[in-house]
Amino acid sequence: MKKYFLFAFAIFGFATITYGQDISDNAIGLRLGDSDGFGAEVSYQRALGDNNRLEVDLGWRSGSAYDGFKLAGLYQWVWVLDGDFNWYAGVGGGVGSYSFDNKAFDDETFVFAAGDIGIEYNFDIPLQLSLDFRPELGFGDYRDDLDFDIALGIRYRF
Repeated sequence: MKKYFLFAFAIFGFATITYGQDISDNAIGLRLGDSDGFGAEVSYQRALGDNNRLEVDLGWRSGSAYDGFKLAGLYQWVWVLDGDFNWYAGVGGGVGSYSFDNKAFDDETFVFAAGDIGIEYNFDIPLQLSLDFRPELGFGDYRDDLDFDIALGIRYRF
């Protein structure tokens, strides 16, 4: 019985590995979500292999009481879900800064660790839509907690 289980597991693994990935070499666009008050982020993805890539996101915000930016980098693994649907998971981190207009808070630069899990659809035209969930653990005086970020990504693939 162990032999049959091992054989079935090997066949399943071989089938999922040899199934062609549809990740583009490059993709650039917007990542729209709450992002801790940063709203939209400019997002760039670069393929590093057949099933992994690097994603870099830059968000900035200018409000009535503060200005800020956040730069995130994530290493992602991509798997085919069905046809043009992929799902992905990744880890990474980043750096950010808040500058407050009123001096009730001190200006702060912080670092954070992040995870990422999501689903994406690649259209026949060079367009990619994604929906992802990104928990972020901040390390700083003002930003020292666990935040959750859900965002919709719209990217041009090339």
